Amino acid sequence: MSISDLPTLNAILNSISAILLITGYALIRQKKRHAHRWAMVSAFVTSTLFLISYLIYHYHAGSVKFQGQGTIRLVYFTILLTHTVLAVVIVPLIFITFSRALSNRFDKHRQIARWTLPLWLYVSVTGVLVYLMLYHWYAAS
Repeated sequence: MSISDLPTLNAILNSISAILLITGYALIRQKKRHAHRWAMVSAFVTSTLFLISYLIYHYHAGSVKFQGQGTIRLVYFTILLTHTVLAVVIVPLIFITFSRALSNRFDKHRQIARWTLPLWLYVSVTGVLVYLMLYHWYAAS
């Protein structure tokens, strides 16, 4: 695997995280707490692996310029901006949510998880969209 393969790996990891988050939500709705915990810990591990891979890639490759023009450029930068801001915001929310679950404070866990889950899911899905727009749909010819 080379550095140039990491953006694809990152998109795969973000996709897996999104699937695990949705699965974890479905499992807790079914009151399958142990399976829910497994899914959420797996989403956390997958997101952590993404972050490591993302940092390694950008350390070596720097930034990549978006090639799209016109309205799609505004769409791309709107998605990128919201993705980036929420990616920063979500990290402490994830830690707080996990801390409350691990300390068996499930009432407090549920309160913050209602915010953490949709934001984390948004960051995972928009990460894939940014990848597709940057490396496939509007890549330089």
